Amino acid sequence: MALPRFFSPERISAGQVIELSAVAAHHASRVLRLRQSDELILFNGNGGEYRATIELINKSGVTVVVEKYLDIERESRLDITLAQTVCASEKMDWIVQKGVELGVTRIQPLDTKRGVVKLSDERAEKRIRHWQQVIIAACEQCGRNRVPPMMPLISISRWLGNQVGERKNSSSDYPTGSCFMLSPAAKKGLRDFPAPLAAAPLTLLVGPEGGFTAEEEAAAQVAGFVPLRMGERILRTETAALAAVAAMQALWGDY
Repeated sequence: MALPRFFSPERISAGQVIELSAVAAHHASRVLRLRQSDELILFNGNGGEYRATIELINKSGVTVVVEKYLDIERESRLDITLAQTVCASEKMDWIVQKGVELGVTRIQPLDTKRGVVKLSDERAEKRIRHWQQVIIAACEQCGRNRVPPMMPLISISRWLGNQVGERKNSSSDYPTGSCFMLSPAAKKGLRDFPAPLAAAPLTLLVGPEGGFTAEEEAAAQVAGFVPLRMGERILRTETAALAAVAAMQALWGDY
């Protein structure tokens, strides 16, 4: 049986005594019913993981002693940025959680014209913090030792402009990546494209329930995004994103 895993953001080393966060302590004691001397795994998101043993567990918290470092990585060979239009809370949580399980490297939430969810600056910051916690929980569950970042919410027009600028300023010796935009009007599927070069990043742009506007699609294509079709059926935004990532992993990744 796999040992329970907990995220601990501080620097970790063998022999160190660490007090778990309130959230992690509650999960360890109240949900998993762990006891003194039980073993667990800690990770801080910087790679690798640490075997530890519970030294003290009570109503005040959980203290563990780090035993040793384990050089274990479970990252995909693909560098995938999922640029997802913000959708309803439950759907977005699902996309974020399952995207992490499928191996995405980072998630970029987008504000598009037809997006049904509009967030003010304060609400956007709150949702970003929430989604980052969803990411951490997904890493604890699936075994990833590097925590994908949840990028700040940005409009699609500004994000596409940034993409163009980054490509112009990138070093010439870095492999050119592939940028895909999901579109039911596209003519090609993933099998029609060659496998990306090693270390070349992949970016997947996913629109809202009502799809991108014609202007947004045109701007994306100018920025280098190639329309991509996922079969003959129109998929919901939460289905499309995860299906595309899974297909990339099956064709080019670690499946």
